[in-house]
Amino acid sequence: MKKIIHQDAAAGRWLKFSPLEQMANIGMEVGRAKRWQNKDEKLFEGAVARALELFDLTLGDPRWQGGRLREIARAREIFSNAVLGGKEYKSSLEDLDRYFYPFAYAARNK
Repeated sequence: MKKIIHQDAAAGRWLKFSPLEQMANIGMEVGRAKRWQNKDEKLFEGAVARALELFDLTLGDPRWQGGRLREIARAREIFSNAVLGGKEYKSSLEDLDRYFYPFAYAARNK
């Protein structure tokens, strides 16, 4: 059984965040993973685990059904690929950090 990192979020708090805030929070963890990659393995792995959990919570949010669910699933796939070296999609955490930045900016300024 997988350990839940974001206890409050998994208990329903995540559904109270707007989709914009959800994406911004995922982006924060992607940014942390980028910051610690090749510097501190423990902090890097923690950020990766938290990002994946937030991706999964977002994919389980019914508000995304019929909307941008495919985009979020693809972003998760590309994130996983980047974490593993980016060979399949030539992806990097730097690219994903740039993808998520507008969500953080918009969430902060809403």
